[in-house]
Amino acid sequence: MLALADRFGRVATDLRVSVTDRCNLRCTYCMPAEGLAWLPSPSLLSDDEIVRLVTIGVRDLGITSVRFTGGEPLIRPGLLGIVAAVRAFSADVELSITTNGLGLARLAVPLADAGLNRVNVSLDTIRPETYVDLTRRDRLHDVIEGLEAASAAGLGPVKVNAVLMRGVNDDQAPELLAWALERGYELRFIEHMPLDAQHGWDRSTMVTAAQIRESLSSRFSLTPADVLRDGAPAELFDVDGGPGRVGVIASVTQPFCSDCDRVRLTADGQLRDCLFATEESDLRTALRRGDTDAELAQRWVDGVAGKRRAHGIDRDDFVQPDRPMSAIGG
Repeated sequence: MLALADRFGRVATDLRVSVTDRCNLRCTYCMPAEGLAWLPSPSLLSDDEIVRLVTIGVRDLGITSVRFTGGEPLIRPGLLGIVAAVRAFSADVELSITTNGLGLARLAVPLADAGLNRVNVSLDTIRPETYVDLTRRDRLHDVIEGLEAASAAGLGPVKVNAVLMRGVNDDQAPELLAWALERGYELRFIEHMPLDAQHGWDRSTMVTAAQIRESLSSRFSLTPADVLRDGAPAELFDVDGGPGRVGVIASVTQPFCSDCDRVRLTADGQLRDCLFATEESDLRTALRRGDTDAELAQRWVDGVAGKRRAHGIDRDDFVQPDRPMSAIGG
């Protein structure tokens, strides 16, 4: 088996697969109210092409975890078939999904039946008015129902991802944590990263990990959890002595690039070795011209080998990727 290793000794075992760049929300920190120009349909990987590339990753390249992302992955018509096909190939690979939760009430049980292990749901507030301000949609009730359905379907641990925006929801961290703990969800706060389509990110207005911890400490006692991080992006804290925990992902202020084990496949078949990469390796063209599995696997290896040491957000010459988060996949 080949390894997806770079020159700094990191080995990618976690594959993030974007199945669509489309989304049914318009989160202010991600895209403008009018949305974006979506990728043309012919450029998107077909269901069979996604399954083939994921199979190569698991069988030939040491991938042990696959996360389906978007855009919003639940609006991909063939998602259930993709999950089922990957699960049929491998009983051991961990399959998860990152979703905004809008369609989860309807799809939680079918996803579990198809072989999905767990879900991550993006939810930045439990206040209906703030949810509308952030997402430009009045759909909070659908997300809450989706979380309940995911838990009932056994797609756990159910994780909730939250981004705090200054002047919008940065005062709501304690209440969001209390709400998640009460329902048995694992909450992760994520620093706002420079991946918005508008390129309006400003570090000076970002809510930092230190500020998130300070806000939570106004109501809870946080103690570093005695767990091996092992490349995981979240720093975990026991809340009030446990068993409840909360995670803080300091992607900007305390980057974990040295332990990164991720590689990303976009909906149009481009391989990205970093969320902030400015270059991609084209797997779609190679796939469609008839390259063998072995040749495609070697292209993966070559694409990861040149990965940079770090994303470099703190550098003066940092350049934000042209693709926004919705077109990369989280």
